Amino acid sequence: MVSVGTIVWLGSELMFFAGLFAMYFQIRSLSPELWAEQTAKLNVPFASFNAFILLTSSVWCQLGVFRAEAGKPSRSGKLWQLKEWGMREWYVVTYLFGAFFIGGQVYEYAELTSEGVTLSSDRYGSVFYLTTGFHGMHVTGGLIAFLLIIGRTFATRRYTHTQAIGAVVTSYYWHFVDVVWIALFSVIYLLK
Repeated sequence: MVSVGTIVWLGSELMFFAGLFAMYFQIRSLSPELWAEQTAKLNVPFASFNAFILLTSSVWCQLGVFRAEAGKPSRSGKLWQLKEWGMREWYVVTYLFGAFFIGGQVYEYAELTSEGVTLSSDRYGSVFYLTTGFHGMHVTGGLIAFLLIIGRTFATRRYTHTQAIGAVVTSYYWHFVDVVWIALFSVIYLLK
């Protein structure tokens, strides 16, 4: 039931992001000259690297899911023995990559703000910060979920199927956030 509920909830999140995309394209169609001017200020190479970091985190997340499904919450060997890692170690790496992505977004926001692109500067700034900001809030929510799942491995004496389900549905959310970023990145940074 938890998995089904999570999938239904992610469907509602998909509708939320569909609304943001609709807003983006509608406002962009009304101000093409503004988009031509403001998109030149985007640091596409930096944003591409930051996107790569977020997408790579999905690989680490999935490796953690495989360990959770196998009933292995933590490593059984030395830290440098990656084959012996459990769900906890892979989720910590996922968390670090996700936190790096958020740090990259904060850096990018600071750069754009110094160039005069703010939430209230014009329609482009409003749409840019609303779409990427809501995505960043979702990534932050995923990071909190990872902390809860990781903490749960320390708090429980016996790792059960219930804990594994928590790890799996957290991965559903994380993969969803990554797929949404692929679409947002393509539209905001690549579509000229």
